[in-house]
Amino acid sequence: MQLSFDRFYRYAELTTILKGFAERHPGLFTLESIGKSHEGRDIWLVTATQASTGAAADKPAFWVDGNIHAAELTASTACLYFLHTLEQGYGKDAGLTRLLDTRALYICPRINPDGAEWALADKPKYIRSSTRPYPFDEEPVDGLNVEDVDGDGRILQMRIRDPNGAYKAHPADARLVTPREPAEYGGEYWRVIPEGTLVNYDGVEIRVNRDKEGLDLNRNFPSGWRQEFQQVGAGPYPTSEPEVRAVVDFIVKHPNIGGGVSFHTHSGVILRPFSSEPDENMPAEDLWLYKLFGKKSTELTGYPNISIFHDFKYHPKQVITGGFDWIYEHLGQFFWTVEIWAPAKEAGIEGYHFIDWYREHPPEDDLKLIAWSDRELGGEGYIDWYPFDHPQLGPVELGGWNKLAVFRNPPKKYIEREVKRFPGWLAWQAMTLPKLETLRTEVQALGGDTWRVRFAVHNTGYLPSYVTKRALERKMMRGVVYEIELGPGASLVAGKARVEGGQLEGRASKPTLQAFLPNLDLTGDRGQCEWTVRAPAGTRIGLSARHDRAGRVQVELVLG
Repeated sequence: MQLSFDRFYRYAELTTILKGFAERHPGLFTLESIGKSHEGRDIWLVTATQASTGAAADKPAFWVDGNIHAAELTASTACLYFLHTLEQGYGKDAGLTRLLDTRALYICPRINPDGAEWALADKPKYIRSSTRPYPFDEEPVDGLNVEDVDGDGRILQMRIRDPNGAYKAHPADARLVTPREPAEYGGEYWRVIPEGTLVNYDGVEIRVNRDKEGLDLNRNFPSGWRQEFQQVGAGPYPTSEPEVRAVVDFIVKHPNIGGGVSFHTHSGVILRPFSSEPDENMPAEDLWLYKLFGKKSTELTGYPNISIFHDFKYHPKQVITGGFDWIYEHLGQFFWTVEIWAPAKEAGIEGYHFIDWYREHPPEDDLKLIAWSDRELGGEGYIDWYPFDHPQLGPVELGGWNKLAVFRNPPKKYIEREVKRFPGWLAWQAMTLPKLETLRTEVQALGGDTWRVRFAVHNTGYLPSYVTKRALERKMMRGVVYEIELGPGASLVAGKARVEGGQLEGRASKPTLQAFLPNLDLTGDRGQCEWTVRAPAGTRIGLSARHDRAGRVQVELVLG
């Protein structure tokens, strides 16, 4: 099917699209299910690499995912656009060709297929994440259930005239409801509540029911996991949810992954670890690299880059734990979260500061947003209030922001423009990964069918073989493993069949020539192993070197 980037795809269409990549280019793309969702849907993952240049498992790899949160559909589109870019660019673009020839990319466009189906349904339901009831499965006995009450496929807001309402019409634009002043009385006021239906309404009290589906899959990862009383949505235990467990299992079983990006919406920002600790707790070398890479991320995407802990808290006294940044905290893989799309910036709002803005901002900002919606969105964004006869409340008005189509995701005219920002940055990051390559092989005759064999390798990537100091702290990485395979009639005189060597540095360890401290290890990117072999001339032997993150190389030598 024709791939378009001005709409979102339901599960069946998404499956067809992903199968299409593998069917058109079986040498570049393979498709597999890494597990099943709560409702039994396959969680699809595409491996992108040129098979003729080696298996994906023998190459350094980069992880990309999206749509762990149900209604953050643009995150899935960003993954599809990256796949589309790889498909169109291989063999034509030198950088993308080298990327797929030398690296592997693991791309999971929709971690949470169940939640996305609910968001895309004809009568949608917007939940945070998983569709599994949690922590209880009973239906509410009273309160307001947020849902589409008039069947127009949108969930908006309802306003009701109320002399004690907390909102009033703004004098510059009566469509905008804005908070009353603290000591204001005597005007016409509104009570504003989410669109929905009431269960056992007593005519007085209205309480919005929490979603019965209270899980947040992005709080269910292992790092820093905390129970529900400390971290809402965390689940009963780390990786309790099948979607998260599938992802964790895959990443742990693929140690060649050296970094990753998780796409979300919205705020128009790129986030780095830590989520629960200050920068000073990070190894200094890793922090320096994060800041260096952050500058490049802003240069290539136009999005600012910030720390989650220092700049992206939902509450200044709270931290986020159990998130996808576990791959840095536990495994030492460089990781970023991307929050796609910033409607406030589109409206020309100055000094916009991510989450803080959503907590509090002046009504002038809302007026700018409505003016932008009127000018650019043709009725798709801010919906003029219209009368509706509510089954429990009687006459109300429906309207306000169509949040799914304007805030949680870009309007359709902006989707492709936003996701276009990222393929170059993703490719750049993957190309910084360590890459093990053969430097030199030597065979020296010692006499009497005895030979000295030497195998030297080097890391041609920017990052060291271990990728981060965090990985070394966590004892995640062993050094380069050298192996020799002897043919019939050959034997080892000195050396072992398998030898674990050291780590290999990358260019990232090189200071400027004006640095105060000299660079003493001038060949830290190189390593070697030596054996003494007894075998007749003409015997073939195999040599290999591998590093869990830097890949694998092998050569065949003929003695003599």
